[in-house]
Amino acid sequence: MVIHGTPLLRDAMVPLPCSAKRASLSQQHPATVSVFASPESWIESDALAQCHQVAALDGMTHVAAMPDLHPGKGAPIGAAMASTVLYPFLVGSDIGCGIAVFPIKLKRAVPEKLAARFPDLDRALDPEQDADDPAWDVFQGEVPAGYVQGLGTVGRGNHFVELARIGTVFEPDHASRLGLAADDLVLIVHSGSRGLGEQILRAHTAVHGAGPAPDPSAYLAMHDDAVRWGSLNRRLMAARVAHALGAEPAEPLIDQCHNLVEVRDGGYLHRKGAAPGDGRDVLIAGTRGTFSYIVAAHAGPDAGHSVAHGAGRKMSRADALRRGRVKHRVEELRRTPLGSLVVCGDRQLLFEEAPTAYKRIEQVISDLVGHGLATPVATTVPLVTYKTADLGSAPPADRRRRRGRP
Repeated sequence: MVIHGTPLLRDAMVPLPCSAKRASLSQQHPATVSVFASPESWIESDALAQCHQVAALDGMTHVAAMPDLHPGKGAPIGAAMASTVLYPFLVGSDIGCGIAVFPIKLKRAVPEKLAARFPDLDRALDPEQDADDPAWDVFQGEVPAGYVQGLGTVGRGNHFVELARIGTVFEPDHASRLGLAADDLVLIVHSGSRGLGEQILRAHTAVHGAGPAPDPSAYLAMHDDAVRWGSLNRRLMAARVAHALGAEPAEPLIDQCHNLVEVRDGGYLHRKGAAPGDGRDVLIAGTRGTFSYIVAAHAGPDAGHSVAHGAGRKMSRADALRRGRVKHRVEELRRTPLGSLVVCGDRQLLFEEAPTAYKRIEQVISDLVGHGLATPVATTVPLVTYKTADLGSAPPADRRRRRGRP
């Protein structure tokens, strides 16, 4: 095992759960584990334990943990995991989850006015009932067939749609190649395949539990559909918001998935909360009250060709809810220290997703830079962050319209 920047943890060993023990009986040499974090970074022992549990599975060759590493359901979040065996549970249920960045042109960006104009992204668009919605035009005939539940919706948890402006530009030439400059406006969309990915994982685990895919090709065919679905859904949401704000939809400047499995070097590279980092541009999300960073990623095989996907949680949702209710008032969480607004009709989610529940994005970026995995290009500064529809503050007529009622 190799721990980058955390020598005190070098000899840490953790017991495996029964399922992992059974899977690793035939493996004499567990995979290597590399953690790309500095001593200043907060890395939970439970997350490290999960990395070692994964490393002990049959066929695993290497686990690369990013500085946003934190515990997940059965597998760490913020890790790239290489194996000769395909394990669907390492990708999880939100197959295709990713972050896309779209340019948007607005005459004036007044958060208070724009927040009230965001569409209800909890309400799905129906291909038949909403056939005249102009947002469909971005698909250019690619409307997903077969699975239409949740189309045009963002979901819960840490998913969001954000109107932001470009802040500090560190690499003007690179930003210019992306078509960006300071003070430009962008839409950032973070979401995945919604119920489709969960449906795929449940079908596997119902028969095979946390075991490998018996037919990798069959799983990958469904997986690839979910990845494509997630990308198309991000485009649909960006178009819905653009139209609602009086702007024209645009093609994404960045669209990187961070929950997927990639066939690479004769094996399978599972990413769960880790963005592809081999020569690509990536937006690494901060919180709704902090900057996010656009970076040029250049991670090699030791890092699983990956970089962090965000700030990473430092509190569980239960802890964030308990502590947040003591520390914050609801209205404090609707306006951030940066002056941006949060659209969220779910009070519990406001506490669970409070900026204090996450690690410092600056430390995450510093760790990536320190390990030679990424170069910052620019920051984005939130103006309006949409989490869930806040229909309670809308006029009755608007509530009916946004719920799809006459």
